[in-house]
Amino acid sequence: MGEPTVVVAVDIGTTSTKAVAYDTGGRQVVAHSHGYPLNEPHPGYAEQDPQVIFDAVVQSIRAVVAELPGPVAGLSFSSAMHSLIGLDPDGTPLTPSITWADSRASSQAERLRALPSGLTIHRRTGTPIHPMAPLPKLVWFAEQEPKLFEQVAHWVGIKDFVLRWLAEALVTDHSVASATGLMDIHQLAWDAEALGIAGITEEQLPQLVPTTHVLPGLTAEAAAATGLPADTPIVVGAGDGPLANLGLGAVHPGEVACSIGTSGAMRVMVERPGVDPLGGVFCYALTENRWVVGGAINNGGIVLQWAGEALAPELGEHAEEKLLELATQAPVGSGGLIMLPYLLSERAPHWSAVPRGAYVGLTHGHRREHLVRAALEGVCQQLALVLTSVRAAGNEVREVRASGGFARSPLWRQILADALGMPVRFPAGHQGSSFGAALLGMQALGLIESIDVAADLVEIHETVRPDPAAAATYATLLPLFSELYDALVPTFSSLRRLAPSLPPEPPPAALPS
Repeated sequence: MGEPTVVVAVDIGTTSTKAVAYDTGGRQVVAHSHGYPLNEPHPGYAEQDPQVIFDAVVQSIRAVVAELPGPVAGLSFSSAMHSLIGLDPDGTPLTPSITWADSRASSQAERLRALPSGLTIHRRTGTPIHPMAPLPKLVWFAEQEPKLFEQVAHWVGIKDFVLRWLAEALVTDHSVASATGLMDIHQLAWDAEALGIAGITEEQLPQLVPTTHVLPGLTAEAAAATGLPADTPIVVGAGDGPLANLGLGAVHPGEVACSIGTSGAMRVMVERPGVDPLGGVFCYALTENRWVVGGAINNGGIVLQWAGEALAPELGEHAEEKLLELATQAPVGSGGLIMLPYLLSERAPHWSAVPRGAYVGLTHGHRREHLVRAALEGVCQQLALVLTSVRAAGNEVREVRASGGFARSPLWRQILADALGMPVRFPAGHQGSSFGAALLGMQALGLIESIDVAADLVEIHETVRPDPAAAATYATLLPLFSELYDALVPTFSSLRRLAPSLPPEPPPAALPS
């Protein structure tokens, strides 16, 4: 028997942790996942129990290891970005894990964004000043929970917390750190000004390490719990966004990864960090010479789900196929109807928690099919705005690869290609963050020469080309779509100000994962 060539990727997501064993040929061997709730105890809160997530990590690894016929070369990690947990000196959580979807720090974020240094901090740290990010969350804790804030010995993310208990190491990788708003992406060091605004010290944060950093092994307790030898190497890994690019094979400059699940994202691989002058994009690390520039949107498949519940409740649950069939009956451009799909506020490229959804252009002639199609078009137009910001950051866009649940719909695939005005390539299967984590781990452990092999391992199943007439229609509508945001911001702000005096808003049916 030769050396083990199987790496177990552990992807810590918002709704579940998935452990997947891959061999060096890119083949998935075994996979297991364990879910957990996203708690919403108050409006705007979206938090989780770190211990529940840690238990799910251990259970997922153990289930995979139990089915593998041979040894494991190592573990490699991916995780959702922007989480924040306060720990006491012993590593016990004093707070829940405050997820990216938590918007309690909206006021703090808007205030910080308005500072003269707001855009400067964004461009230096790569992270937009938005309630998703740990920087405004820390300001919220300092202002709203000052006694608890003073008791916290260390502030960490969810992956940092898991590694703390698996390997007794208090570390965070450059990728996850680049999404905190606290690290200078050009120096790969904690940013003194951002830490000063947050009211914390460098000693309260984990040690910064490369994404390929290898921890030598597991604690005895973790080894027993996972079923792995104690000397199993652990590759610290990266954030799920950059790893999704890697998992799609979009590893070279100019290659864009687009995903539409419940939410959505658009990211291009670049060789040097940088943010556009207007701050429309983020910039997150993958390795020292691979970064992703792009933006995430809150409203992807959740918009179709809402359309089913609000516009066609008689179709029942899981009515997506019928809704999409209905949308095919409306013309390109939905008869002049535009939807701003900001049902769960929005992130890129405006990075504000203020906006709400809106239909504009309604006439007596519009029917349900127009409203549903306009919702799909709104999601794709929002991604087109993100792509515009990616280009504004000085990045070439040569190719788009897409994945996510939307890819099952021929209509939605075509609308995306038409809205972007360029071909969209769809890889076979759903190689995502877990595959990216496995490839990064294989490189770190010397099992493959470079993560560049991803481009060869990911097979393209279909290429959807834009229809020239449809693409021209969307190109004409895109400036109007963009202008509507600016035109309605005063209205959105007034609605937010009036909210306490109005009847309460209905709670959202679901938060994006």
